[in-house]
Amino acid sequence: MANTAVADADSGLTRAQLAARHGLSVAGARPTLAAYVKQVWFYRHFITTYANAKAVSAFSQARLGQMWQVLTPLTNAAVYYLIFGIIIGTSRNVPNFIAYLCVGVFVFNFAQLVILGGTSAITGNLGLIRALHFPRASLPIAVTLTQLRNLFYAMAVLVVIVLVTGEPITLDWLLVIPAMVLMTIFNAGLAMVLARLGSKLTDMKQIMPFVMRTWMYGSGVLYSVKAFEQNLPAVLAHLVNVNPLLIYIELVRHALLENTILTSSAPRLWLLAIAWAVVMGVGGFIYFWRGEQEYGRG
Repeated sequence: MANTAVADADSGLTRAQLAARHGLSVAGARPTLAAYVKQVWFYRHFITTYANAKAVSAFSQARLGQMWQVLTPLTNAAVYYLIFGIIIGTSRNVPNFIAYLCVGVFVFNFAQLVILGGTSAITGNLGLIRALHFPRASLPIAVTLTQLRNLFYAMAVLVVIVLVTGEPITLDWLLVIPAMVLMTIFNAGLAMVLARLGSKLTDMKQIMPFVMRTWMYGSGVLYSVKAFEQNLPAVLAHLVNVNPLLIYIELVRHALLENTILTSSAPRLWLLAIAWAVVMGVGGFIYFWRGEQEYGRG
């Protein structure tokens, strides 16, 4: 009789009403934004452990191991110095060009590796996604933490280069910390945007290296972007000056190098750096969260 009474009570209800009546929910449904933030925080130990494992395994087959985390940007800086500093001669109007160049290469390399890793964060981990339940934002965040860990080694070498080239130690060096924090937030947000796009557009992995190369030339890595003001229309020159990677590179140069020439005043650079971090960090997280139920399907 009890079963008959339940059946009678359920008769005439839609599927949605039946689910609500019995406390059922759709499997794999996207959680609310607040719940998703809590999930990501709950999995913080998984994220850091996964990031550390990725950092250690990245060069496990190379004879020099993790030394390549520093040797790669150093080698790039040496090649760029030969081409742009000596052959082309862009070093003539830039004080302490060696340190100037190394700051640009090391900081840009941090962003580049996060962006490229973020693009394949979903497509490169489909087996993990389909086997385990965890907030998928863990993957692009782990990519960011992996490269942040590598950046610590690179920054230690960069400090030596700056000192050897004659720069004094000042309190301004402490400004590197907030600049890198803001850049890390920006990188993580952009990695999440590209992770979602890359999960749908698989060709992005092949396209992004060309995008990053173009972005590097517009970020003042190899030369002062003051040259753009002389050769570009005012609108394009303004776009170059608000380029987020240029801004973060300029802030680190301003902190470590005494006589560096900035594209904008330091207060304006800090305001732009904060704005980019907030917009991309928050916006990228929300954009990624909105596609949470799609990752790993199909």
